[in-house]
Amino acid sequence: MTQHRVSLFVTCLVDLFYPQVGEATVKVLRQHGVEVAFPPAQICCGQPVFNSGFRADAANVARYNMQVFKDAEAVVLPSGSCADMIREHYPHLFDDPQEQEAARAFAAKCYELTEYLSKVLGVTAYASNFSGALTYHDSCHMCRGLGLREEPRQALRGVKGATLVEMPRSDECCGFGGTFSVRLPEVSEAIMLAKLRLAESSGAPVIVTADPGCMMQMAGGISRRGLKLKVMHIAEVLGA
Repeated sequence: MTQHRVSLFVTCLVDLFYPQVGEATVKVLRQHGVEVAFPPAQICCGQPVFNSGFRADAANVARYNMQVFKDAEAVVLPSGSCADMIREHYPHLFDDPQEQEAARAFAAKCYELTEYLSKVLGVTAYASNFSGALTYHDSCHMCRGLGLREEPRQALRGVKGATLVEMPRSDECCGFGGTFSVRLPEVSEAIMLAKLRLAESSGAPVIVTADPGCMMQMAGGISRRGLKLKVMHIAEVLGA
């Protein structure tokens, strides 16, 4: 049997705030026969500077990461947002045709976690100890940028003890939007409250997302309001 090998692009928020998500990601991949490497020189994907209009700086970040991961057979990210930045935007950061081609080649070997598990490994069942009802939040970059809607749901349905309860309008934004939540906090807060109301209406006590940014946004709102909800990254559910 061919040994699958990947490099983990852990992302900033996982590295700084949610290391357990990175650990769960590695655990799930290893459970399914994947050899996981972690290049310690990796940095941010560049999305914050790109979204702020600093295209040249974003290109420099992309060049750096492409060099760091140049020997990787495949790159897995536990973040739809960061995966979208690499896949959809890296190839457009460069004017030089050779750099454009290199960026396209790099983008082609980068996968969001559930995408890799589903499309590359063909995983349909997970040895997870999670038990209970949960609802899934479609993050904007994940479902609109990458077009990944069924892959995370397929993964959650593969957890024997989990019951997926769909919330209404699951693809509505949580209000994070990276630097958007800093620039327009009042608007961000209003969007987030609407999202939490939709999640509450599902009756499930756990909100699952594949994006650490959405996780941080919703968890903050839940904590400030003392709501009886919990937010988990999908890797934590699959690796429970």
